[in-house]
Amino acid sequence: MVGETANRRGPSEREQLIIQRVAEGCKNREIADSIGTTEHVVKNYLRVIYDKLGLWNRVELALWYEARQHEQVYHA
Repeated sequence: MVGETANRRGPSEREQLIIQRVAEGCKNREIADSIGTTEHVVKNYLRVIYDKLGLWNRVELALWYEARQHEQVYHA
């Protein structure tokens, strides 16, 4: 299944925050400034997130995030 990997661990809290910022359209520099780190660290987080979720880029990541937001609304 697309977006599924052998690693079933979900994103950490920090990763979830980065995913949310990507979905909001923030650039890596903006994300870094908002969480108090460097752009390089954000890029590393994104590589881990993409690998963990089986995604390739920030567009897929934003779509993944939006789909999860809609699932939460319907299951609430």
